[in-house]
Amino acid sequence: MIFLNVGIGLLAFLGFGIYDLSRNRKVDASVVKRYFTGNGVFTWVLSPLNTLLDILSLPYINKGIYKLEDLPATHQAEVKRLIEASHKENLVEKLAEKIKENPRTMFFFKWYGQEVKNDIDVPSFYEPYKYIKTIGVSVFNKKQSTSKHFGPMRATLRVLYNVNDMKDKTAYIEVGDTLHYWQDEKLFIFDDTLQHQSFNESDSPRYCLFVDILRPCLLPSLAAAFVSVLCVLLKGVNNVFYKNWKVVKP
Repeated sequence: MIFLNVGIGLLAFLGFGIYDLSRNRKVDASVVKRYFTGNGVFTWVLSPLNTLLDILSLPYINKGIYKLEDLPATHQAEVKRLIEASHKENLVEKLAEKIKENPRTMFFFKWYGQEVKNDIDVPSFYEPYKYIKTIGVSVFNKKQSTSKHFGPMRATLRVLYNVNDMKDKTAYIEVGDTLHYWQDEKLFIFDDTLQHQSFNESDSPRYCLFVDILRPCLLPSLAAAFVSVLCVLLKGVNNVFYKNWKVVKP
C-alpha cells in the first residue's frame, strides 16, 4: 500500500510538471531536459504550488505575455510610477561607474518585499509600493547574454523596462516563440516561469529595470503571503540564481 501511494504521488507530481511545461511554446527535447533535469528543476518542484496559484488567480487567466493595459489600473499606476522614477533619478548615470568591466551586473533595491540597502542613491526605489515586490536593475555589458532558464514561482509577473535607448535589434529577450526587441518597445511583462533568455549583442551596455509585481487576483493579500514565503526560502541564495552575475551588495 505504501509503495502504491508513493507511486500515485510521483505520477501526480510528474503530471503537474507536464502541465507546467506544456505552457511553454516550442517545446522540444532540450526544453524537456532543461526543465526536469537542468535549471528548471526548482520550477518543477514548485509546479503544484504554481498550478494552485493559477487557480487562485481566476478569473484573471495567465496570459503568459502581457501588455501594460492587461493589468488592473492599480498595477499600471505603480509600473508607470517606477518608470518615471528611473528617469527622474538619472539611473543610467548613477550605475555606469559601477558596472566597469563586469559582463553582467545586478543591482537590487527590493527583493521579494524586503529592502536591500546599497551605496547607490535612488530614493524613489525605496518608497512604498503595494504591488511591486522586487526592484532591481540588470545591466548587460556589450556582447552578453543569459542561458535559457525558468523562474521559480507564479505569485508575481516579471516586468522589464529598458531604461536606455537601444539603437538596433541586437538587444532583445526571447520567451518561447516571442522575440521582444528593446529598440521597438521598452516595456515587456511576462510570466517568468516560462523559459526565457536575454541577449545584448550590441556594442553598448543595456540597462533594464528588473521588477516583480503581484499577479492580478481576487486575493492580493494571499499572493503577497506567498511572496513573503518565497523571500524566506530564497534568503541568502540569490547567488544561486545569479551565479553568473556581479550582484552589487552594500
